[in-house]
Amino acid sequence: MATETAILAGGCFWCLEAVFDELKGVLSVESGYSGGHVPNPTYRQVCTGQTGHAEVVRVTFDPDVITYRDLLNVFFAIHDPTTLNRQGNDVGTQYRSAIFYLDETQKRTAEEVIRALTEAQLWPNPIVTEVTPFDAFYMAEEYHQEYFAHNPYQPYCMAVVAPKVAKFRKQFVDKLKK
Repeated sequence: MATETAILAGGCFWCLEAVFDELKGVLSVESGYSGGHVPNPTYRQVCTGQTGHAEVVRVTFDPDVITYRDLLNVFFAIHDPTTLNRQGNDVGTQYRSAIFYLDETQKRTAEEVIRALTEAQLWPNPIVTEVTPFDAFYMAEEYHQEYFAHNPYQPYCMAVVAPKVAKFRKQFVDKLKK
């Protein structure tokens, strides 16, 4: 089976991971950091906003089951791509909306999806999602991996992650793993 990879940033990686884990065709989701200038950053460093990294997920998927375009449609449905360097109360460049493309096909697809969403005028403000070439992925610390699955009753998870997952499940019921 041939697989592909998507690197996406849309606020806290716990939210993105929890959603993408449930999609048919997604084989793995890893939380980490991309887009910065410090090699092997720690969570504490990234949280300062000084490393330039965004919290991201690396999604490995089967393109015969789910397409990159489908992943992007879910991505844009589960976060606000119109707020610069923030998602809700999470503020800073580490929470920016970004697509780190791995090749020209991914870049073109991302630009097409953003253009279609802009034309559809789903949001009152313009989309500010960066479409940036992928450079490096640094795996987040082990305790961040599958965070929502392991900590569903943690206050942030109950207040922020769980509602996003519930909204996603309702909107994409046909794309859920059984």
